[in-house]
Amino acid sequence: MPHFVIEYARSIEQNYDIPKVMQIAFDSGVASGVMQAVDIKVRARAYDHYRMPNSGEDFLHVTVFLLAGRTNAQKEQLALLLRENLTKYLAQVSSVSVDIRDMNTQAYKKRLL
Repeated sequence: MPHFVIEYARSIEQNYDIPKVMQIAFDSGVASGVMQAVDIKVRARAYDHYRMPNSGEDFLHVTVFLLAGRTNAQKEQLALLLRENLTKYLAQVSSVSVDIRDMNTQAYKKRLL
Protein backbone atom coordinates (compact mmCIF):
# COMPACT_ATOMS: atom_id res chain seq x y z
CA MET A 1 0.00 0.00 0.00
CA PRO A 2 -0.22 2.88 -1.29
CA HIS A 3 -1.44 2.58 -4.88
CA PHE A 4 -0.76 5.24 -7.53
CA VAL A 5 -3.14 4.84 -10.47
CA ILE A 6 -2.19 6.99 -13.45
CA GLU A 7 -4.85 7.55 -16.10
CA TYR A 8 -3.95 9.43 -19.25
CA ALA A 9 -4.83 10.22 -22.85
CA ARG A 10 -2.96 7.73 -25.02
CA SER A 11 -1.92 10.62 -27.30
CA ILE A 12 0.60 11.84 -24.72
CA GLU A 13 2.68 8.70 -25.41
CA GLN A 14 3.80 10.44 -28.61
CA ASN A 15 5.78 13.01 -26.62
CA TYR A 16 6.29 11.53 -23.16
CA ASP A 17 7.68 8.31 -21.70
CA ILE A 18 5.05 6.69 -19.47
CA PRO A 19 7.57 4.60 -17.47
CA LYS A 20 9.28 7.92 -16.65
CA VAL A 21 5.91 9.36 -15.53
CA MET A 22 5.49 6.30 -13.31
CA GLN A 23 8.98 6.83 -11.87
CA ILE A 24 8.20 10.49 -11.15
CA ALA A 25 5.07 9.41 -9.26
CA PHE A 26 7.03 6.80 -7.32
CA ASP A 27 9.85 9.20 -6.48
CA SER A 28 7.34 11.85 -5.38
CA GLY A 29 5.73 9.35 -3.02
CA VAL A 30 9.10 8.54 -1.48
CA ALA A 31 10.07 12.23 -1.24
CA SER A 32 6.78 13.08 0.48
CA GLY A 33 7.89 11.30 3.65
CA VAL A 34 4.42 9.84 4.22
CA MET A 35 5.16 6.39 2.76
CA GLN A 36 7.95 3.86 2.37
CA ALA A 37 9.35 3.01 -1.07
CA VAL A 38 8.88 -0.70 -0.42
CA ASP A 39 5.11 -0.18 -0.09
CA ILE A 40 4.44 1.89 -3.22
CA LYS A 41 2.69 0.36 -6.23
CA VAL A 42 2.30 2.35 -9.46
CA ARG A 43 0.26 1.46 -12.53
CA ALA A 44 -0.79 3.36 -15.62
CA ARG A 45 -3.86 3.09 -17.83
CA ALA A 46 -4.19 4.78 -21.23
CA TYR A 47 -7.51 5.96 -22.65
CA ASP A 48 -8.24 6.02 -26.35
CA HIS A 49 -11.73 7.41 -25.85
CA TYR A 50 -12.36 10.39 -23.59
CA ARG A 51 -13.96 13.81 -23.77
CA MET A 52 -12.38 17.03 -22.60
CA PRO A 53 -13.99 20.49 -22.63
CA ASN A 54 -12.09 21.54 -25.78
CA SER A 55 -11.18 19.49 -28.81
CA GLY A 56 -7.54 18.42 -28.90
CA GLU A 57 -6.98 18.63 -25.14
CA ASP A 58 -5.24 15.78 -23.39
CA PHE A 59 -4.93 14.83 -19.73
CA LEU A 60 -3.06 12.91 -17.07
CA HIS A 61 -4.73 12.17 -13.74
CA VAL A 62 -3.19 10.40 -10.73
CA THR A 63 -5.31 8.89 -7.98
CA VAL A 64 -3.37 7.87 -4.89
CA PHE A 65 -5.10 5.36 -2.65
CA LEU A 66 -3.79 5.39 0.93
CA LEU A 67 -4.82 3.55 4.05
CA ALA A 68 -6.31 6.01 6.51
CA GLY A 69 -3.96 7.68 8.95
CA ARG A 70 -2.36 10.59 7.08
CA THR A 71 -3.40 14.08 8.01
CA ASN A 72 -5.10 16.41 5.53
CA ALA A 73 -1.91 18.49 5.51
CA GLN A 74 0.18 15.42 4.59
CA LYS A 75 -2.24 14.49 1.80
CA GLU A 76 -2.24 18.04 0.46
CA GLN A 77 1.57 18.16 0.55
CA LEU A 78 1.71 14.87 -1.39
CA ALA A 79 -0.80 16.15 -3.97
CA LEU A 80 1.13 19.40 -4.46
CA LEU A 81 4.46 17.59 -4.75
CA LEU A 82 3.07 15.11 -7.29
CA ARG A 83 1.45 17.87 -9.36
CA GLU A 84 4.61 19.97 -9.33
CA ASN A 85 6.91 17.12 -10.32
CA LEU A 86 4.58 15.80 -13.00
CA THR A 87 3.92 19.19 -14.59
CA LYS A 88 7.67 19.86 -14.83
CA TYR A 89 7.95 16.83 -17.09
CA LEU A 90 4.52 17.02 -18.74
CA ALA A 91 4.82 20.69 -19.69
CA GLN A 92 2.59 20.45 -22.78
CA VAL A 93 -0.17 18.24 -21.33
CA SER A 94 -3.41 20.24 -21.11
CA SER A 95 -4.59 18.93 -17.75
CA VAL A 96 -2.54 17.33 -14.96
CA SER A 97 -4.49 16.50 -11.82
CA VAL A 98 -4.01 14.56 -8.58
CA ASP A 99 -6.53 13.10 -6.14
CA ILE A 100 -5.59 11.55 -2.79
CA ARG A 101 -8.09 8.99 -1.47
CA ASP A 102 -8.34 7.25 1.89
CA MET A 103 -9.11 3.54 1.78
CA ASN A 104 -11.32 1.90 4.35
CA THR A 105 -9.07 -0.34 6.45
CA GLN A 106 -11.96 -2.71 7.19
CA ALA A 107 -12.90 -3.07 3.53
CA TYR A 108 -9.40 -3.34 2.04
CA LYS A 109 -8.12 -6.91 1.94
CA LYS A 110 -4.88 -8.19 0.43
CA ARG A 111 -3.18 -11.52 -0.04
CA LEU A 112 0.59 -11.83 -0.48
CA LEU A 113 2.64 -14.88 -1.31
